[in-house]
Amino acid sequence: MRPVSVRAALAAAAGLVVLLAGACGTGRPESILDRETLVIGVKPDQPGLGMKVGEGRYEGFDVDVAGEVARRIGARGVRFVTVLSSNRQRFIEEGKVDLVVATYSITPPNRSKVTFAGPYYVAHQDTLVRAEDEDVDNVRDLKGRRLCQAAGSNSWRRVKEERQIAVRLVAAASYSECLDKLRDRTVDAVSTDDLILAGFSARAGSAFRIVNAPFTDERLGIGMRKGDLDGCEAVNRALTAMYQDGTAERLLKKWFGASGLDLTFSVPQFEGCA
Repeated sequence: MRPVSVRAALAAAAGLVVLLAGACGTGRPESILDRETLVIGVKPDQPGLGMKVGEGRYEGFDVDVAGEVARRIGARGVRFVTVLSSNRQRFIEEGKVDLVVATYSITPPNRSKVTFAGPYYVAHQDTLVRAEDEDVDNVRDLKGRRLCQAAGSNSWRRVKEERQIAVRLVAAASYSECLDKLRDRTVDAVSTDDLILAGFSARAGSAFRIVNAPFTDERLGIGMRKGDLDGCEAVNRALTAMYQDGTAERLLKKWFGASGLDLTFSVPQFEGCA
């Protein structure tokens, strides 16, 4: 017997018995709620957020949030795959993933291509430097210094273009590579979401320090195919419940409680599905 989709199950609970077969051909946009198993893109190289620890196995805050959301919207299974900042949008557009939970900032350019639920957390952009570099107290002290430019990320724009700070950009494929470049002195600083920096800093021990001078709000969203408003609204309901029942606080403390960051446990203000 053909299984009933999550969307159909929700409709049946409201008194509308709708089988998946009956939903076909109705002109409704394809939704994550029609998936038995969700394919979710996460980062493979961001400590504390998304790290690949084995074949098909990932761990971190983003991974835990993704799994919890999938369960709450009724998915029967989850399969995690690697995405990078440089390909996550394309993976959504090409249908290679159903959701992306990978420190994906909700910005106007990103929203033009992807529908976002959330944010599931509001991070803040900060700066990471080598521990012995005592001359950087805020983002303006990066003038004339080499700043890492991770492929697919907009964080460098908030330094060089929005704040007009004359940094010298050094390209890297990922933030993991940025940290390697910071370690070997190819760059002088890495600037991005404080959750990302906290994870890397904790892993590196005393080699680096976070400047602790945040200068933006980074709304981290859950990306899905453009136009999936039903799926977006279901994810937002799941996120709200996670904050209200203490799940979000538990996960944040699990991964970042020892980092020294001032964590927020209240429900973020959602952007609205569009």
